[in-house]
Order: sequence, then C-alpha cells, then structure tokens
Amino acid sequence: MATLPASKEQLLDNFGPHLGRMSGESLSTGVEPDKLVKTHCCFCGQQCGIQLKVRDNAVIGFEPWYDFPFNKGMLCPKGVKRYLQGSHEDRLVTALERDTNAPGGFRPMDYDAAIRRVGSEIQRIQGAHGNSAMGVISGASMTTEKAYLMGKFARLGLKTPYIDYNGRLCMVSAGAGNKKAFGIDRAANPWDDILGAEVVWIAGANVAECAPITTNYVWQAREHGAKIIVVDPRITPIARTADLYLPVKPGRDIALFNGILHLMIENDWLDHGFIDNHTVGFDALAEHVKQWTPKHTAEVTGIAEKGIRKAAEWWGEAKTSFLMHARGIEHHSHGVQNVLGAINIVLASGRIGRENCGYATITGQANGQGGREHGQKCDQLPGARDIFNPEHRAYIAGVWGVNVDEIPGPGVDVYEMFRKIDQGEIKGLISICFNPKVSLPDNAFVTRALEKLEFYVAIDFFLNETAQHADIVLPGSLHEEDEGVVTQIEGRVIKINKAVDSPGDARQDWKIIQDIAKVLGREKGFTFKEPREIFNELRIASKGGVADYSGITYEKIEAQSGVFWPCPSDDHPGTLRLFEPGSWNPIAKGAGPFYFPDGRARFVVAPYTPPAEDVDADYPLMLTTGRVVSQFLSGTQTRRIGPLVDQYPEPVIELHPRLAEKLGIRDGELITAESRRGTITLKAMVVTTIRPDTIFIPYHWPGRKSANQLTISAQDPISKIPEYKVCAARIRKATPDEGREL
Repeated sequence: MATLPASKEQLLDNFGPHLGRMSGESLSTGVEPDKLVKTHCCFCGQQCGIQLKVRDNAVIGFEPWYDFPFNKGMLCPKGVKRYLQGSHEDRLVTALERDTNAPGGFRPMDYDAAIRRVGSEIQRIQGAHGNSAMGVISGASMTTEKAYLMGKFARLGLKTPYIDYNGRLCMVSAGAGNKKAFGIDRAANPWDDILGAEVVWIAGANVAECAPITTNYVWQAREHGAKIIVVDPRITPIARTADLYLPVKPGRDIALFNGILHLMIENDWLDHGFIDNHTVGFDALAEHVKQWTPKHTAEVTGIAEKGIRKAAEWWGEAKTSFLMHARGIEHHSHGVQNVLGAINIVLASGRIGRENCGYATITGQANGQGGREHGQKCDQLPGARDIFNPEHRAYIAGVWGVNVDEIPGPGVDVYEMFRKIDQGEIKGLISICFNPKVSLPDNAFVTRALEKLEFYVAIDFFLNETAQHADIVLPGSLHEEDEGVVTQIEGRVIKINKAVDSPGDARQDWKIIQDIAKVLGREKGFTFKEPREIFNELRIASKGGVADYSGITYEKIEAQSGVFWPCPSDDHPGTLRLFEPGSWNPIAKGAGPFYFPDGRARFVVAPYTPPAEDVDADYPLMLTTGRVVSQFLSGTQTRRIGPLVDQYPEPVIELHPRLAEKLGIRDGELITAESRRGTITLKAMVVTTIRPDTIFIPYHWPGRKSANQLTISAQDPISKIPEYKVCAARIRKATPDEGREL
C-alpha cells in the first residue's frame, strides 16, 4: 500500500514515532514551526478560525486565532486534534488499481496511467450506453471552487445530468423550506444576534456535540437573561442546561410547531403589522392549526401539555428571539414540513430581519452552505439558479461559452442515483469526498448497487469504505493542501489558505478533475491554473442570482474576516443580516425584504404526517441516529485521529433504564437492535437522558457497527432527504454467536 513521502518519514523519525497515528501523539511539543497559516477547521459548518503550525511541509500543531470573529480562538475537540490526520499512515499518496491478488485488494499505479484508464473507461461506457450512463457524487466539505467545478464538469465534461452531493443527507430540507417561505436559502442572521435574544429555541440540534462553539453563544444569551427552550427526544448536553426541555417523539416536530402557533393565535401573541405588511397566507394557516389544541398536540408529540403551553407563552411574549434547528427536524420523510412549521412561528412573531431577532439552519458540513449554491446539486446551477429555468440556463450557458442545449436538464437525488445503478441505467460512477456505503440509509442496498457498477473511480485522501469498491482510486487533497472559499454557518464566505503541499502523487482535487477532462478531449473550460481563476469565474456565474458572490474577492474576505453573501458589487460590504428593510434584493427589487417578486414571505400550511415507518407490535421502539462530539460524519477522518477515537472508540445503543429493566438488559452488555432491514450488535448504554420508547445509535462507524444497516430509505417528497431520525426497531440481548462476530 501507499507509504509516506520521505519528508514526512523523516519528521516521524526525528520528532515522534506516533505522529498522527492512532496513538495520536502530538508533534507540536518542543518543535518550532517554520510558519503559522491562518485558515479554518476542516470539519463542521461553523468553520472556526485556526492557525496551523507548519514545519518541513507538515502540519505539526495549531495556535488559537483569537481575532477571527466567530470562535475567537475557541475550538472543540475535533478542531484541536484535526491536524493529526495529515501524517497518518493510511494517507493516499499514489493512485491505486484494484487487484484482488494484492494486499488489501489494490496495487499502486502510476498517476498518469490511472488517469488514462479513467478516461478510456468513461469513453467506453458513454460510447456504449450514452452520456447519462455516467454519474457523479460529490461532497459538501470541499471548497466552493471545487463544488462549482464538479457541477460544471458533470454537465459539460461528462455531459450527464446525474450529479448530486452528500449535502442531500444534510441541509436540503432546510434549504427547500427556506426557499418556499423566504425565497432564499441561507441562515438569516449572524450568530451575534443570539446574544440579545430573550428566548432561544433549539429544535433537533445537539449543538454541544455537533456545533460546540454555538453553545457558547447560547450560554452567553442565557447570561444576558435569555430563556432557552430545547426540543429533542434525548436530553442532550445543551438540553441539560435549558430552562425548558420538551422531549418530543421522533418525527412529530410539525405537530409541536402547529400547536405552538395555535396558542399564539388563541392568546394574540402575534405581530399583526408584520403579518399584514410582509407576509401572505396567514389566514389559511390559522384555519389549519385550529385542530392543534394543546391536548391534541400533547397526544401526538408525547410532550406534556403544560410544557407546550409554557413554550408558547415564552415564545409568544418575547420581544426578541432566535430559533435554530438542524438535522433532528430535517432528517425525516416530512422534513420540509417540519422546517416550514418552525418558520411559521418565527413569521407569526414578526421577529426576523432585525437585530437580535433571528432564524437559522445549523449547517452540518464544512461547506454545507456554499456547496449547495453553485451547481453540484442535481437541480441547481451557479448562483442558486434553477436548472429548469430557461433564463437561468441561458445565463450560465453564456458564462460557460456553450449553447444552452449543451447543458443537461435536472438529474436526480443521490439515493435515486443508486437506484438507477441498481436498475442498470447508470453504469459508471465518479465519487469525491463522499462515503455513501457508511452514510446512506439501508446500506446493504448501497453495497449491492456498488457491486453492479461496470467502472467506479473514487477521489479521496483516505481509502474510505466506499472507495474499497473502486476500480481506480485517485489520491486527492486534504483541506490544508489547497486554497479556496467556503461559506460557514452564518452565511459568511471565508478563505481557506494552503498550509502544505500534497504528499507523493496526491493532487489537489480540482487538478484531478481537469486531468480527466483533458484525457477525455473535453478540456475546454477546464484549464484553470489556480483556485483564484475558478473563483473569479464563479463570481461571474453567480452575478444576478440569489446567491450572488460577484462582489466578493479573496482580498475582501481577508480584509473583512469574511463577507456575508449576497454581495453584488465590489463596493458592497455584504449582507450581514437578511430581510432588513432596504437591503439588496434582486428578486423583490424594493417591493419588500423577502426574495419573491412581491417582497413578502410565505406562510405555508404544513400538515402533520407520521413517520414512514411507525412502531407496531413487532417493532415497538423508535430508533433515532446522530453524532457524538469526537466523531464526524462517516468517520473517514476522525476515526484516524487517536485522541478522538479514545474519546468515543465505538458506537453504543442508548436506552432508558425503564426499557432496560423491562428487557433484563444491563449497562455495558452486548445487545442486538433489529429493524426490517438489518441488525446491529453493540454494547448497551443505559441512560436517563432518552425517552423510554426510543433508542439512539451514533452513525460514524462502518461495517457491522454501522447504524445505517437499520435505517430506512424513505425520503421527503420535496427535498429527497432520507428519514434517518426515526424508524421502527426492537432490541434484545445478543446471542453468543453475535457477540463472537464482533
């Protein structure tokens, strides 16, 4: 397998034999860096500022970056240890070719020969089956330049409509709900607005573990007198410090929001002026929520009626407020409905578009925001333009210098792409920074689909579980080995700065894509020499769109510590807070602050529907999944960082003491959870912080420890996000055979 380049091997010999390996020993102690590089963490959507310490082309540690305004030097455990992955022995430094006779199933391959084989296989497949026989699945942790290039490459380089990205598993319900209600998909406020809110409502967001620096903002708001409301099936760390905790049954969030609005109307806790002057659709919504009495809401949600009334009173009577939500309300077959329910109580209060009054969707991945704005989503073109809109298509065709008919129409979501692979419609696949075998639901089906591909090429920096099915693996770049922009949790566009060169034959991802385009003879439009050139084309492509980056430059980002989009001109400072009166808006053009021609926000009726798979006599428990603080997404990176593994070495099944007593289960013993799709055997963790009718499994692990062996592939009909947060399950003590298999 691949080995480390000489320079890093020398560092290992000189400064510590376990640098970046599973022991996680730090190289930074007693070693002076050659330089400090101001950049950002590679993990979640907060994108905290950090200074990387570099010596001899290796990242050896970090220093806090106190001046970056979002985190002011603070970091979570993942941020503190992020640098340890760079020198891990698993790092891919050569191209690999599948060889069943070689150790690990792969043998090293010359990079140029690998690119030629990729090109010939693409040509073979498309020649025999048509352009749409190739698919692309991409990532939302890459820079916006790479995301833009992937969308352009799929549509012009491969001439296929089939591209989607792993943000499909993250932010699409939030984005769809935001577009329906506001006409724009972006967190509406800077996080500083949290500090002045009288009430902070956190729905389905385990911020203390998934977005830890956000917790500091919440705690500061509490210090200023704010009341904190947390809605979650589990008493998460942030819920332990809340003023009001509402233990909702998984999948019933829209019922709660409808019930809150019912009480707001009943008690006249409404901003009538805002509703009359800046919204449409309230009367129909008010009629719909008449049925959601406190009693009915309590029956459906599993929350005590007095808790529902208290939450409505606090929210309704507040002068300022901030509501934030994340995957807990979005990972559902009715995730968009849940999001619209949250937005409805914000609009009814009129507390949006002004200081200390806000609404935000908590971005999960490093570039979950920017990654979905500029063309790698199956239905979008750059600037958050709609691929089916003739005007939008014509504008982008002009930027790309092609006939509008050369841009394929909309594709399908990533899970539907795997269905097309299973059905034989998609024969070849390119993936980059995506590990669907771990992260997609019902992953036994995903594995079967991967095995049906005629040709699969994976681009990544570690050989993740999905890439082990590849015919060719191309060694890509870590976060610190490239430059570009990302858009963080607030909507602030920030700059990633290169700290080190890629090792061995590893390449920056955008170079790999251009190499493939060149070998295909389709290099027109793919001859960029540096990320800045890609970004400058993106600026033009986004101009006039909702997500307008045209006034953003690398220099402006550095000068302002980030620029909030939209930013339509060089002299525009950026849009710190959406929906403020008089703010730039290319859609309403002065008619109002929201991104519709009439400038008004939309109240949308969001009816309650139960989960796609509810409990029954055979499967009486609800399974929900989520993250833990020391791991991230499919674990490709964090499972290779020793101290993070030590903090949470393997998944467990959380269950309540009442359930454990009923089934005779002891804390720490092996138990088996079953759904209609699969089984998993893990240690039991008996906790009082979960509903007695619910079990929880974190999802960062592969193989027999993967929670997605159990989850259901039901999807929201609008966003196509899978229903990770609830399916029917049961648990029992593990058999001796199940225990031996671990």
